[in-house]
Amino acid sequence: MQADEARKLVSRANADKALRVAPKREDMTRKRFTITGAVQGVGFRPFVYRIALEHALTGSVKNTPEGVIIEVQGTANAVDAFGTDLRHKLPPLASIVSCDEQDHEPVLGEKAFEIIASTGGAGHSVLISPDVATCADCLDDMNDPANPRHLYPFTNCTNCGPRYTITRSIPYDRDKTSMACFPLCETCAKEYQDPLDRRFHAQPNACPVCGPEVWLSTPDGTELARGEDALRQLARELAAGRVAAIKGLGGFHLACDATNEAAVTTLRERKNRYGKPLAVMVPGLAEARQLAELSQAEADWLTGIKRPIVLAQGLNPSPLAPGVAPDTPFVGLMLPYTPLHHVLFKFYAEELNGARLPARLPALVMTSGNMSAEPISLGNREALARLSAIADVFLLHNRDILIRCDDSVLRVLDDGENPTATQFLRRARGFTPAPVFLSHSGPCVLGTGPELKTTLCLTKNDQAFVSQHIGTMENLETYGFYKEIAAHLQGILQVRPQAVICDLHPDYMTTEFARETGLPMHRVQHHVAHIHAVMAENKFDGACIGLALDGTGYGEDGTLWGGEMLLVDNEELCHERLAHFSRLRLPGGEAAIREPWRIAQAMLWELGQFEPFGRPWGWLTEHARASAVVGQMLDKDLNCPVSTSCGRLFDAVSALLGLKPVISYEAEAAIALESVQDMAEDAAYPCALRNGTQPAVLDTLALFACVAQDWETGTDAGIISRRFHLGLIQGLADAARAFAQVTGIAHVGLSGGVMLNKTLAEGLPHALRARGLTPLMHRQLPPGDACISLGQAAFGLRLLEKGDEFRAGGLCRSVTAE
Repeated sequence: MQADEARKLVSRANADKALRVAPKREDMTRKRFTITGAVQGVGFRPFVYRIALEHALTGSVKNTPEGVIIEVQGTANAVDAFGTDLRHKLPPLASIVSCDEQDHEPVLGEKAFEIIASTGGAGHSVLISPDVATCADCLDDMNDPANPRHLYPFTNCTNCGPRYTITRSIPYDRDKTSMACFPLCETCAKEYQDPLDRRFHAQPNACPVCGPEVWLSTPDGTELARGEDALRQLARELAAGRVAAIKGLGGFHLACDATNEAAVTTLRERKNRYGKPLAVMVPGLAEARQLAELSQAEADWLTGIKRPIVLAQGLNPSPLAPGVAPDTPFVGLMLPYTPLHHVLFKFYAEELNGARLPARLPALVMTSGNMSAEPISLGNREALARLSAIADVFLLHNRDILIRCDDSVLRVLDDGENPTATQFLRRARGFTPAPVFLSHSGPCVLGTGPELKTTLCLTKNDQAFVSQHIGTMENLETYGFYKEIAAHLQGILQVRPQAVICDLHPDYMTTEFARETGLPMHRVQHHVAHIHAVMAENKFDGACIGLALDGTGYGEDGTLWGGEMLLVDNEELCHERLAHFSRLRLPGGEAAIREPWRIAQAMLWELGQFEPFGRPWGWLTEHARASAVVGQMLDKDLNCPVSTSCGRLFDAVSALLGLKPVISYEAEAAIALESVQDMAEDAAYPCALRNGTQPAVLDTLALFACVAQDWETGTDAGIISRRFHLGLIQGLADAARAFAQVTGIAHVGLSGGVMLNKTLAEGLPHALRARGLTPLMHRQLPPGDACISLGQAAFGLRLLEKGDEFRAGGLCRSVTAE
């Protein structure tokens, strides 16, 4: 508070002194700046006000549909200095996309610099800031017993706090947020109206007198405590092993003591989430270092303003309950990012230290507040209705969440060129709705996304706005969430799509949504969209070789693709399927995905092993009768859809090695397979490109045969896994080089959910570079299906540029590798 007041006094003194010696008209110049970017709700106008005063300038600043418009008047040197500061001394949350300057005639008699009220209108060019973590100044306020906001769980300022999740419409003013129902008290109003206060026009600004409040309740809604007492009692409940539903920034978390195995097991059973790793929140970096090996880059992400969940190498032994992340050596960590989290951990640490128990690390599981496959809960009544069978207590508050937004998840990779490269596993809070900048501008296009890991994407000029993670489109609740986001993004961007692009699959909910829009509709194949996405993200124009590696995507021939080598040209809008993985069968269709032993048996069948030759198949113990039926299905080719899936190949190897013959969540088998690798092994199984067909075939059946041969002889699973990973990397890189030599194309786009395998994500780019090729990788979006909507939208943008007569999606050329 004292530092804030000192800054105000200095700025006002400078302004008064400067204006007493205002220059003559002939010595004055005037400039108009039009700024677009993240410049609303981030302290940009008060920042402009301050630097204008520092340089003794008169004029004004205001929010408009075109962006923030600034007019400044003073000496030429002062105006130039202002322009330099404008670009290089931005507030923490602000970013400039464009800055247009125009000279204007000086205005006689102008005496001051003013902040003018916002003006609304269509076609605005201002970006809404994502939600960001509590800043150091606000934490100081909360930790000061003499401060009115001491331990107040909704403390914020223009440099921190909620933005996107409380915004109803543009312009970003208080009456268009969920804070509209909280009139400011006299003290907060004074801060809000003072351009030199860091809470000037901080739309969520509040204090205990006028702002939101928290309370603790039972699952039936009975209030147990309110305010600070509610948080203290919640800490006691968590320390005692209870499960809590906690209303946060973009929805509810389900929380429990991460060091208490019984509590973790209870949460998993009630939530119906078995096996899948759970995120853990700890109060600070010191506690995080007790759970994981953290690089500086990982520590920077944990402590930065975006505060994602960071997937890091866990320590062993660990104070965490074994059930937190049972199948992986990695642990997902995050630090508090709201004032409520900070207050809760203060009380939770006090509770643990005061208990007559062995010392425990203050660590809480913080997982999405939903039943598996449902969207995250955001309202009090909704949470009580949907989560009452999971949570023992509910921490509620009365600041409405308007937009659901899960926590983001990322990891730091060494891709052979950048040792601190970022890879997203989920992009949401802290990053949405920041755009992906494209290489060119065009009309608005809507990409509807896939069925799994769904996002949607809207373009505006040269920017692509990919929504937060929405989830799997398999129920009406998620579909309702999807439609909410589609409408909300169009509203805050003030755009109307001219075309909609969807997947080839006729039965996806996203395809049905595309039909319902009534817009001109175009389709693009799943894996082609993957490569368009990674090209768009890298602003790459032209032709590239694309490796699209994932579980399943509906192919142009009606079969299930998933291990694809493509030639994609995003200027000519053509593509060619150069090669694919060996075809494998999925006995029972979806059942084979849930029970990967079926795929392993099917691949052994293709190798001529219709029954165990020597070593018995591990799945026969529990699935002998089903295995016999699978044999008959394979023999008669009944209900055995064909796939070239890379993900299913990983599943088959994992099942054969006895790691995960049955899975409870997506990619569980592949995660287990990667985790057991013996990193001392350097041999690789062969995986050659066969050119006898068009398209060519990457012989992954031969790769699996090597796995099976070593497994038969009792080779350790860790060695087999390592040889498999290295063989696949070498096979893919060699195949890419072969096609590069024929086509003259040196860029290779890497996309698909299998690229979330850390071994491939680091090893494959390195192998491509070693062969003289340039990999294109996802760094702003996940490589999984969450990027599909961007690829669709980028494809559609090019399509509209070419006009109605152009027929997209044709073959680029006929290519055969030497």
